[in-house]
Amino acid sequence: MKIYVVISLQGEEMENVFVSTDEEKALSLTPADFEGSDALFVEVWEDGGKIDDFRLQ
Repeated sequence: MKIYVVISLQGEEMENVFVSTDEEKALSLTPADFEGSDALFVEVWEDGGKIDDFRLQ
């Protein structure tokens, strides 16, 4: 099972803002969904290890 961790960047700060197995929801998020967010990144985890990471819009 894959777990999607969405990380919000605000200046120099990083915060996990969404963690779920729902790929569609995770990939539909935008910085506007989180107050003050400059950018969003996604980490994809499977079987206890990170298998991918990328920036969202």
